[in-house]
Amino acid sequence: MNVMKEVSEIMNDIRPSDLGNTLIAGAGPAAIQTAVQLYSGFSERIGLYNRPGVHAQRIKKELIHNNFEVSLTIQGKEAESTAKIDCFFDDVSSLRDEWDTIILATPCTSYANVMKSLQTAELKRVRTIILLAPNIGSNDLVKSLMPKETVEVISMSTYYAATKFHADSAVTAHTKAFKKRIYLGSSKGKSRMVGVLKEFLKSLNIDGVIVDHPLDAECRNITTYVHPAFFLNTFTLNEIFDVQPKDKKYMYKLYPEGPITQQRIKTMVRLWKEISTLIKELGADPINLLKFLNDDNYPVPIESIPREDIDNFSEYEEVRQEYLLYIRYATILIDPFSIPDHEGKYFEFSAVPFKKAQEEIEGVWSNPRIPFEDYQKLILIYGLAEKLGISMPEMKMLIKNFELECQQIEKMLGITESLIEARRLSSLREVTDIMKERERRYS
Repeated sequence: MNVMKEVSEIMNDIRPSDLGNTLIAGAGPAAIQTAVQLYSGFSERIGLYNRPGVHAQRIKKELIHNNFEVSLTIQGKEAESTAKIDCFFDDVSSLRDEWDTIILATPCTSYANVMKSLQTAELKRVRTIILLAPNIGSNDLVKSLMPKETVEVISMSTYYAATKFHADSAVTAHTKAFKKRIYLGSSKGKSRMVGVLKEFLKSLNIDGVIVDHPLDAECRNITTYVHPAFFLNTFTLNEIFDVQPKDKKYMYKLYPEGPITQQRIKTMVRLWKEISTLIKELGADPINLLKFLNDDNYPVPIESIPREDIDNFSEYEEVRQEYLLYIRYATILIDPFSIPDHEGKYFEFSAVPFKKAQEEIEGVWSNPRIPFEDYQKLILIYGLAEKLGISMPEMKMLIKNFELECQQIEKMLGITESLIEARRLSSLREVTDIMKERERRYS
């Protein structure tokens, strides 16, 4: 590909520290982990920015107590890695024009708010913005909110690890696993910085694949296809709000222990096809869903699904596609590559509990990202399709049913603040910004 040729021509001239002074927007576990691993020579100075709130107060207090040092542990490694944070901000008025790179380590549903907040600081030195876990269209969204057209925006296909905070610390993170492969797409045709990111990922033993277009990276986030099909339903809402608290349910188990049914597999296949139509219209290449699940996420033994079926999945009829996906999720109820214990039991791979909603004050709840951010992302994707005249009946029905189910939960539990209204309106505003950017760029 032309992009690969152009990148190879500048790779020999790359210095790891080319990220310069790096401001990480967000102070969650992904931000702490990224800060520690940038500290090994990929950035000059590192700053953290987080909106004001309880978490910002806690991390500020712990940073001061720890002399602005943050830590990372990695599963399977005894040694703890540390990094020195140069500064922490929870007030944009304190930001100075000293940052070369901004990394958005927040949910993609917060990108617009973060960018609008950072605009007030007039960060004119910024030349690169990196999106750690974007949605389809996030690159265009961020570009539309930048006063300078010269700023390069790079989309990573997804966050490159699985990381959580240690239970008793907001400045120590633990990474359980790293992704095998991450796709990188830049808004700039001939990009030096994607080469820097590729080297950064290589330092973590991750394969960084440079693609022609940001959308080619953004459409390679597996949650886009899996989460709406499995989690936008009554089953999930009942579990996270403890409507039926007797039996514990799990995110990736078959019904009745989890949400996976024949119908939800059918929904996944149809959503994938609808999203693929949109991706083509936007000028990118759709994924082979089963191949992406297997090769980029977690494989199954060839005894369960032969390689031929994985490679030819996109060409099969819908019923066969559903059959193969059902086999895939049935196969990874356990980790088929784990070592059985003394009773012959394999690691129970699918037993991932749902995160619960919490009632903060009477009638007002703090809600987990799954499923509410997945709903918000789906609204944006559907809005883009609608603007482009692409029919998405399966997605439309899924959205409508989920909204009705949320309304029923609100009535049942006396919830006074809508679970979804603000999220829906936010996504629709983002659709408008994305379409404006596309019209500007391609007119």
